Amino acid sequence: MKSHVDTFVSGKETAQTFVTPKVTRSLKWRLFFSLAICATIFYLQILIDISPESYSVDPWAGLASHCADAQPINGPEILQRQENLAKILYDNGASAYIAEPGANAQYFGNISEPSWHLSERPLLLVIFPILEEASIVAKITLITPAFEETRARLLSVPGINVSYVSWAEDEDPYTVALHALSTLEGPIYVDGMMRHFIVDGLQKAAPGVRVMSAPPEVTQLRARKSLAELDLLKCANEVTVLCIRAVQAQMYIGVRESQVRAMVDEALAVAGLTERWALVLFGENAALPHGSGSDRALGKADFILIDAGGVLLEYHSDVTRTFMLHDSSIPLAHKTIWYDVHTAQTLAHVAAREGANTSAVDKVARDWLDGRGYNGYFTHRLGHGIGLEDHEAPYLRGGTDDIIQTGNAFSNEPGIYIEGKVGIRLEDCFYIDEGGNPIFLTKGVGGQALSPLYP
Repeated sequence: MKSHVDTFVSGKETAQTFVTPKVTRSLKWRLFFSLAICATIFYLQILIDISPESYSVDPWAGLASHCADAQPINGPEILQRQENLAKILYDNGASAYIAEPGANAQYFGNISEPSWHLSERPLLLVIFPILEEASIVAKITLITPAFEETRARLLSVPGINVSYVSWAEDEDPYTVALHALSTLEGPIYVDGMMRHFIVDGLQKAAPGVRVMSAPPEVTQLRARKSLAELDLLKCANEVTVLCIRAVQAQMYIGVRESQVRAMVDEALAVAGLTERWALVLFGENAALPHGSGSDRALGKADFILIDAGGVLLEYHSDVTRTFMLHDSSIPLAHKTIWYDVHTAQTLAHVAAREGANTSAVDKVARDWLDGRGYNGYFTHRLGHGIGLEDHEAPYLRGGTDDIIQTGNAFSNEPGIYIEGKVGIRLEDCFYIDEGGNPIFLTKGVGGQALSPLYP
């Protein structure tokens, strides 16, 4: 077969013959057909170049834009949190509230652990109430190592006249912290997750004052989410569901768990989530709720479990889907378990209203699954709180007496785990709206999974 170049050259030579004065009708037709063939070949080449196969289809289309307009919690909201805390401290006769970088310091002072990594040298956020013109005002002080003071001042800490008190290497930081307080008569509340050596140091520096974990009046401030917090939680959880659906569309029989984990991470990254994580388990591997560490290939009879999440502007997502592919051939018994777990999730969701006991909600899901013959196969609590931490109080589990309140946000994740055979878990987070009703954080993208094929 002649090449395109040969054809064009032949056409050129023929054209030269055509323009001679003694050209014949036969040569004219030969030229015509040669030019037609060249044009056809050229046109077909264009079609090949622009065919759908030549384009790189974006498997993550739409993910980047879903949370593009999300806004971080603003300064005025953090100031309001500080004021609410100061009022509780004043009413309880407490001297101060002290936290180190982490979720609570983030909530009250915009100081996250990534912004200031923990070390043996404590950086402490101290909040205490002062009375100014008959109003209770939150006084914010940052206790910082002296050689780190300049860096500490670069932290964006909201507050009225925030002060910075440094301690030298040969000083006791806890004594320095307590000297900064306006009074030291009532108890000192500390972040319940604070490292023990800091609690010990504070207690040693103030032997006559009780250093104690913050009471429920304080912890409930963070447990009850604001509308701005819920907006971030909604977006983060919605886009995580969208990522799982996008990954499902890329999967095939024979793909390995590690390959799917990489897909999930890529999708979550495109969506703009940080601190990403994903648990991917096929078939009987999912019977261990947190996995076995293998790298199994997907078989036609295998369910796929993906538990994934990340962080959007400090707020977490946590979603689990157990699903199949169009090419899958799932045993009917396993599909039956899927629908039983789905029903358990639905019943628990309906029960989780304002005023309900958290243990009662767990019991609703557990009783249903026990009644279906799965006694002993639902091996973990129903859910956990979610917000600035992936797992935080309050929890949906037996043995608690916590009461659900408006603004609370939880995971709802029943599961059945039959070792050596199958594991199925479905997880959506939800919140309690101002009317006391449970609303899935994933409602904006459909809420619960629809079926094993449509997660």
